[in-house]
Amino acid sequence: MKRILVTGGDGQVGQAMKALGSISETELVFPTRQDFDLSDAEKMRSMLFSNVWHCVINLAAYTAVDKAEDNTSEAFLINRDGPAKLAQLTANLGIPLVHVSTDYVFSGDLDRPYIETDVTGPINVYGLSKEAGEREVRTHNPNHAIIRASWVVSPYRSNFIKTMIRLSANQSVLRVVSDQIGAPTSARELAAALVHITTELISSKDAQRGTFHFCNSGYVSWADIAGHIMEILTEYGRPASRIERISTSEYPTPARRPKNSCLNTQAISEAFHINPKDGRDAVRLIVSEIIQGEFQ
Repeated sequence: MKRILVTGGDGQVGQAMKALGSISETELVFPTRQDFDLSDAEKMRSMLFSNVWHCVINLAAYTAVDKAEDNTSEAFLINRDGPAKLAQLTANLGIPLVHVSTDYVFSGDLDRPYIETDVTGPINVYGLSKEAGEREVRTHNPNHAIIRASWVVSPYRSNFIKTMIRLSANQSVLRVVSDQIGAPTSARELAAALVHITTELISSKDAQRGTFHFCNSGYVSWADIAGHIMEILTEYGRPASRIERISTSEYPTPARRPKNSCLNTQAISEAFHINPKDGRDAVRLIVSEIIQGEFQ
């Protein structure tokens, strides 16, 4: 039986990973933040060295993008310093570390989807802290897989889909940015991909290590996704707003966002035979689950 420690189990991807159910010859362990905290090196050491682990999947992160602009120290503590210590500890144990990162490590200035070797250039504190975390993981544990994802959505926690459904209940018009382009990432599909990659790293020394991109296929804008959500709500007879497409400049936020968040997923497909599904289908499934009351 392979035992995998998973941090950040209460987040979107963590909840989705818990919902995957039993995995053959694999036990996923989700410690609470009280027992395993990225800001507490001694708690991490105690948990890791008092049990037998075959890999760690790090889902924990400071993800409040706008709040990070005023909470730089906390963002770097969780997104850089925590992964640095985790990489050191897993390296000492001789086990792989699978670490989730973000499209926000890029500036968004390219006119094509980003590949893993493109130069990074974060334009907000959150992106800077996540990029720093990536560098720490690479430095301290060569036996790693860093998975960058974009625009994570699910029936869990707060995310764009749930916000659109909530707002559409009592607003006839929603103004949504149309000049930021990327792709949604289903938390469920990302969770499954992470488990698959983890088992490959555990079982094969020949499995590729390094940095990979994962998101659903089909590049769209936030306004495109919002429009698709409204179409699905209409099909279910639920209130649906009219989407007014606006520019980023018309919706100012404390943190700047990349205009281009498109991630090329060819590398993860070739290395692990993972082929992300169509983003529209992923969004439809999530909206349907929320409407049918399967998740809160």
